[in-house]
Formats: sequence, C-alpha cells, structure tokens
Amino acid sequence: MVQPVDVYLYFNFRSPYCYLASKTMFDALEAFHVNVLWRPLGGWEGRSPPDVAKVKVPVARQDVARIARRMGIPVNPPPITTDPTLAGAGSLLAEQQGVLRDYVVEVMRREWADGADIGDLDVLLEVAEGVGLHRAALEAAVKDENNLQRLKANWTEAQGKGVIGVPTFVVGDEIFWGQDRIEYLEDHLTELRLARL
Repeated sequence: MVQPVDVYLYFNFRSPYCYLASKTMFDALEAFHVNVLWRPLGGWEGRSPPDVAKVKVPVARQDVARIARRMGIPVNPPPITTDPTLAGAGSLLAEQQGVLRDYVVEVMRREWADGADIGDLDVLLEVAEGVGLHRAALEAAVKDENNLQRLKANWTEAQGKGVIGVPTFVVGDEIFWGQDRIEYLEDHLTELRLARL
C-alpha cells in the first residue's frame, strides 16, 4: 500500500497566479497519493508589499494575460483594493464541508474572470450558495477570530519553511513556487512513486 505524503499548499486569493493555479492544481494533486494540507493566507501575506506591488502590477497583468490566453481562460482583474482575507477564512469552512475545490475555483472565477471584489461579503455569500454552503455558516466563518488567526499562523508557518510567495507547494524540503511549477511538482511526486495507477 502506498503511503501518502503531505503537500502543503500556500494560497492567497488575491494572487492572479493563484487564479491560474486553481485551474490545474486540483487535478494534478488528485493524480497522486498525497495529503493536501490547505494553508490559505490573508491580506498581503505571500504577495509583494504595496510599494513593490504598484510597480509590479502592470508587468504582472501582461504576464497573466499571456498565460491565460494560452490556457483559454478569461482575465478581468478585480478592484485594486480587493482584500482576500474573508475569502481565505471562508475556505476553511469549505474545506471542513468537503467543497474546497468548488469554493476555490468559484471564488477565483468570480474575482479574476468576472472582476468581482471578493472582499465584499455578499459576493462570498453568493459563492457559498452556489457550492452548497449555508450562507449563515459562511458569514460566521469569515468573521471567526480563530479562522482569521489561522490565516496569520499559516504565513508564519510558510516563512519557517522558506516560502516566499504564492502559490507554493511544499513536499518535505522541496519547494515549488508558482503556477508554472506544478509540472515540476508532478514530476517530483512521480519520482516518489506516488502516482495513482
């Protein structure tokens, strides 16, 4: 019997590269015997700080648009003021309820394809309904101080592992940073003989 390995997944809903990753990462991970340890982040954690971000945004948007075209997916950036913290806290409920994939994909679609502000609770409540979560439960989850503290603890943990950005997948001492490293993650898991046959 194959012993699954832990894959830590650090993810910030405000990152356009996490949007790109959301289109492929679940299928990639489901092809292997792994325990996905979901580690959502909030605020600016895992991203460039505001002073750097304002310089990087024009270049990053060109980059993301090119990648998205090749992937055949739309890109319509959300308002620059969008705060991902509530979405991150809500994802902890989605994980508990077994709908993490649906929640992540839909939140990212609303944000990066529709251009919606996922810092707006009403947007997240619509997503909740669409993926089978109770609106009241999601509203409680995004305001739960324990969930908000977990987001911060996730970033502290990430930094302790050497993580410098998102999305990042960590397997043991191996760090795979970026949506364009998912193929290398798959190669590594294949080398560990973890592929599902």
